[in-house]
Amino acid sequence: MNRLQNSKPLSGILVIDFTHVLSGPFCTMMLADQGARVIKIEQPGTGDDSRAFGPFYEDHSSVYFEFVNRGKESITLNLKDADDLNLAKRMISRADVVVENFRPGTMERLGLAPDDLLKQYPRLIVCSISGFGQTGPMKLEPAYDTVVQALSGLMSVTGFPDSNPTRVGTSISDLTAGLFAYSAITTALVGRQRTGKGTTIDIAMLDGTFALLEHGLMDALAENIDPKRIGNAHPSIAPFDAYQCADRMLAICCGNDHLFGKLCDTLGLAEAKTDPRYVTNDKRMQNLASLKESMETVLMTQPATVWSEKLQESGIPAGLVQTVTEAEQMQQIREREMIVTVGNRQYPGNPIKFGGFDSSCADTPPPALGSDNDKIRDYFNQ
Repeated sequence: MNRLQNSKPLSGILVIDFTHVLSGPFCTMMLADQGARVIKIEQPGTGDDSRAFGPFYEDHSSVYFEFVNRGKESITLNLKDADDLNLAKRMISRADVVVENFRPGTMERLGLAPDDLLKQYPRLIVCSISGFGQTGPMKLEPAYDTVVQALSGLMSVTGFPDSNPTRVGTSISDLTAGLFAYSAITTALVGRQRTGKGTTIDIAMLDGTFALLEHGLMDALAENIDPKRIGNAHPSIAPFDAYQCADRMLAICCGNDHLFGKLCDTLGLAEAKTDPRYVTNDKRMQNLASLKESMETVLMTQPATVWSEKLQESGIPAGLVQTVTEAEQMQQIREREMIVTVGNRQYPGNPIKFGGFDSSCADTPPPALGSDNDKIRDYFNQ
């Protein structure tokens, strides 16, 4: 992996971070990983709400907070205090990017309305992340990840046909908003370099989650039908599912007829290649139950690891259905530095790998509350 010294792509970019909990801090951590200086503004006494969220390390610091706040500095400011607010304004005056995820209207009440900031500092990029966006009838409604998953339709298509709608097993709406915010900010920085102009950015958790519905929206928009929950199967390709082996489940994905033929050979189901029920993908989709039964009858004769090796040797995409602990111990994960040590603790790594820039994570631990107060005050009071 390339380690060019001082070659982070966002080196020299100053980010003033008004965000808290997950969507915003996830975005600004990615900016810090790419070399930006990120100064996190926190409420005196309590700080980011997530500092009180478990699980906790032995020193009582929050794992939740630390997982999305490495590489940042922390200053405590009471934004209702005139002196502290003026300091925040001085910080903004020298910034390239401001990121906030307050409820819409909060920045305006503080005298920091994004449009006003942009008028005052035309090169500034101001990114606002919220549940439902800065416009629309729901803009002031409170939002948490599960609420957005429910409203977006995502829960309705997650799970098995005989189960209730199910939340995705991670805070996907928060994280998606953070990813879209990161991509919007970096795009805006390129646009500013070309035009000299900054911009406001409006990112909504609901928008981002809705945009990722993929096949659900294909059904709803193109065919005017409500998609149903189908478990681990693919809505339009077969065989493409998780299958039971002798000891555990194995994901097998055959995206075309050629791969299906190789699968049949590997499983010893040569007759299935010419079976009228399975000769084309459309036919296989019409006969999913019988195809899955035939496959699992064979797969359950040996452990999943045996079948995984055989299928991969045949060029068929397959993978064990692993626990998170098993996944984080994979050699592939470790060699690509998706588990990193910062200070004396381990964190998820940076998934963006550059060829011409340093792709390592920010190497400073998440900040203690207000740990950089004096340094930051001295710097911006000059």
